[in-house]
Amino acid sequence: MSQHGKARYLGAYVLVGLLGALGTSAGACSGDDGKDGLNGQNGVDGTDGTDGQDGTDGTDGTDGTDGQPGDPGIVWPDPSRPLSGVVALSFVGVDDVPATDAASLVRARVEQVATGTLPSHVQFPLAPASTDSVRAIDGLAPSVIANWLDPLTYDESPTALRFGTNNDYLAYFGDGWDVNGESPKWSGSGSSGWLWVNHEYISNAYPTLTTAPMGQHLTLAKFLRAHDLLTNDVTSNVWTEADVSTYVTYSKQQVGGTWMHVVQDPSTGAWELDRGAEAIRYDASSKTLLRITGIQTANPDHDDTGAPLPAGVVPGIMDDCAGGQTPWGTIFSGEENVQDYYGDLEVCWTSEQKLVTGMGCDPGAAIAFDTKTSPGSEWGISSDPNHWHDRDHYGYIAEIVVGQPSDEFEGKTAPGVGHKKLGAMGRARWEAATVAIGADWKLVPNQPVVLYGGDDRRSGRVYKFVSSKPYTAGMTKPEIRALLDEGKLYAAHFAGLDNTTGTTLVATKQPPTEAAPGMGQWIELSVTSTQVAPNAAALGSPGITVGEALKSNTYNGLAGFPTSDDVRRALFTASAKVGIMELNRPEDVEYNPVDPSGKPRIYIGFTYHGRKTQLDQDGKLIDPAVHDMVSVKRSDEVGTVVAIEEANPTNPGASMSFLYIQAWQGNKGTSIWDAAAPDNVLIDKSGGVWFGTDGNLSINQGADAIYYLDLDPAHKAGQPGIQTATFGKAFRVLTVPSDAEATGPNMSSDMRTIFVSVQHPGETNYSRWPWH
Repeated sequence: MSQHGKARYLGAYVLVGLLGALGTSAGACSGDDGKDGLNGQNGVDGTDGTDGQDGTDGTDGTDGTDGQPGDPGIVWPDPSRPLSGVVALSFVGVDDVPATDAASLVRARVEQVATGTLPSHVQFPLAPASTDSVRAIDGLAPSVIANWLDPLTYDESPTALRFGTNNDYLAYFGDGWDVNGESPKWSGSGSSGWLWVNHEYISNAYPTLTTAPMGQHLTLAKFLRAHDLLTNDVTSNVWTEADVSTYVTYSKQQVGGTWMHVVQDPSTGAWELDRGAEAIRYDASSKTLLRITGIQTANPDHDDTGAPLPAGVVPGIMDDCAGGQTPWGTIFSGEENVQDYYGDLEVCWTSEQKLVTGMGCDPGAAIAFDTKTSPGSEWGISSDPNHWHDRDHYGYIAEIVVGQPSDEFEGKTAPGVGHKKLGAMGRARWEAATVAIGADWKLVPNQPVVLYGGDDRRSGRVYKFVSSKPYTAGMTKPEIRALLDEGKLYAAHFAGLDNTTGTTLVATKQPPTEAAPGMGQWIELSVTSTQVAPNAAALGSPGITVGEALKSNTYNGLAGFPTSDDVRRALFTASAKVGIMELNRPEDVEYNPVDPSGKPRIYIGFTYHGRKTQLDQDGKLIDPAVHDMVSVKRSDEVGTVVAIEEANPTNPGASMSFLYIQAWQGNKGTSIWDAAAPDNVLIDKSGGVWFGTDGNLSINQGADAIYYLDLDPAHKAGQPGIQTATFGKAFRVLTVPSDAEATGPNMSSDMRTIFVSVQHPGETNYSRWPWH
């Protein structure tokens, strides 16, 4: 440090010391603090700094995983999809005739046509046309009661009870019908009652692992998807096994039958579904259980979970086409084309009735049956073995005790109580069944119970079952039903029918008439039958009995039938073996106890044939090696209605022969009298005969319809006052949408309402019904 600096340092030191001494001596008398100085002025802001340079972009991130598939956008209800349904046509009256119901209205109009007094402004019969609506003659007003997938109660949840698809046979039980033990026919209320409805099948193509559903199957798939019962894209050609199995589960619930209460609005005449009543669905799932009686099946069955069922009990009814209402208050429902669901039991015939060798019917051995589910069948496509059931458990006439729970099989709680299948009647493609009754529409005491039914296939036959024991007055319902478990089964042999037509007689080359009827025999089909086989002489075996022919392993080029149960399992093959005349698709069969002819008759709707036959004129099997060249294609492509009269009309169970006449012949054309393809038949309270058609659109370009068949002898040509001979003509009363079948016609107990099923609208051609 410099000398000058040291001096400054020492001076400062002395000054500090002096100040310290002064402060010490004055500590008890300090001065006040001075005031704070003023704040200084703010400084001037500095200038902004310059922006920095932009940084470089970062690298792209990796893609995220795909999200879940979006909803395919299915909305329900879908007004673009047609739906089958039940229509009621209520009698509302007309001014110029004093009719009191639908039947008397139609008969009055027929009388006017026959006598030339029909007013010029009245359209009767209904003009032929092809519309997407239900049309009816003046005096009948249509209303829709229920359509496929409609809820049957106020529960609208996806799995609630819903109306089934493709409704067919209908039966009406008026409220109070059973109060006095009456037959349900023509008794009880005419404005409120219970309606039984058959549900036959789902139209079009079902889904597979590699194909999407089409038509009605697509409608069902979209319904299931809209309600999250399916989660896949139902329009895709790729379905998983789980999706297919789920679909099969719900498709089984669409067929079978519906039991529902209906009421009529007295102010409008319209009929409505009573959703407050306890409706019941009977379907093809194990929610519905029946016992097979009168036949021994090959194997026991199981329910939808795989749990075993009691001996003889099977799950479900299916492909229920037509049926019958019994005098004791149950329903016969015909299981028709069951071969589509689990596979055909009689696989040895082509659609042209040609024997297929190597399929269990070859001569040289007993007939063989493959009863297991076919993997290629509609419900065999499911990979879940719980969906599979034996083929011989289906194809029967099912008797449903309407109103009882669907799982109440016969004998579950008591003998004679519950649903069953009539094994004693045999297996076939049953369209319907009808019971022989007296003029009071009841069973005749001290006579056996007699049932008639038809095998609805080309070359199918008509059959009669006669119970072993008679009905006696005072029998309970279970006692009557027990009579159906044992009896004899007969096939109707229409002797003298021309094998090349199925409609004319060999002797006259004309259709059978009242003046020149055909004569037929009832042939007992059992291995103990002692009747001579119809084809015995032609096969060089005169005198051979039906029983001997059936048991033979070589007779008529077909396998043998060791037992009568084997015969009942395969009625189509057994009938061919003994030479029963082939028929042209017998659809409905109805017993008429008060026929206009004055005698009871059985009416059969033969839809048509148009293909080749199994047998030649004498009942001999056509060799499959030459079948394609030798078998003649039957010429009937329009159908007929035929009437049978038993030789003993007062005791049909004892009749072994019958006469047959053609009551109506279908035809091609576009006039008011042209119609074709008769199907279901209705007999009204006065014995009037009605029928519906199935196929008239493709034959005559007119919508299918319900017709009244004029069989009044007073309307024949040459009768007094007759200007137009209307006897034998069919009068069109109502039509259904263009691509629908007019089926299941029935009436209320007072005949003021006609009920009809609109089946499969839009199956092939355009339809939006009922959305119009």
